[in-house]
Amino acid sequence: MKTAGEGRESEDGDPRRAVFYFDLGSIYSYLAAERISRLFGDAELTQPEWQPILLGGIFKTYGRSSWMLGAEREQGMRECERRAREYGLMPVVWPDPVPGNTLHAMRVATYAKSIGRSVSFALAAFRQAFAGGRDLTDPDNVAIAAAACEMHPNAIAKAAASDGVNRKLIAATERAGELGVRGVPTVRVGEQIFWGDDRLEEAVAAARDLS
Repeated sequence: MKTAGEGRESEDGDPRRAVFYFDLGSIYSYLAAERISRLFGDAELTQPEWQPILLGGIFKTYGRSSWMLGAEREQGMRECERRAREYGLMPVVWPDPVPGNTLHAMRVATYAKSIGRSVSFALAAFRQAFAGGRDLTDPDNVAIAAAACEMHPNAIAKAAASDGVNRKLIAATERAGELGVRGVPTVRVGEQIFWGDDRLEEAVAAARDLS
């Protein structure tokens, strides 16, 4: 099942179209993903393109690491739970382990984008991870998310093992880094970069000015 605004997407198609960069292992990406379509819709703007990228690749580019691996982990987790409540989302249920290795899931997200199911698959996978507490390292959990948007398990397994899909994901990550994306979630509007789930409203305002 497709979500409103989905289609076969090309990042460099319309330069005025916002791009939403995400990684399925990022709780903050989840918090943004649950809100971004509504915010753009309420503003009567074209829905942003959803672009999966590897947060680990962005960390490598900028010499950073995850806050979940540092001393601020517990405080950060409580803050994410607070934001979920504030946004009216389901209570956060943390997968184990967190952070996990979501490379397989991100390859499937890249394939989903190529067939016009980027939004629906990403939302289903995010909800598996952070509302259901299911580890996306497990291909079976990824397959459940894919089935929710009518993606066949054989197709996603083949895609996830494909060199072409892997190259596309790596290229998208490298391109994002070149454009100034330093983390996820990020929304790019023209040449402006809005990093953080708490900057979605700013991104919408910028998109309105550009439209």
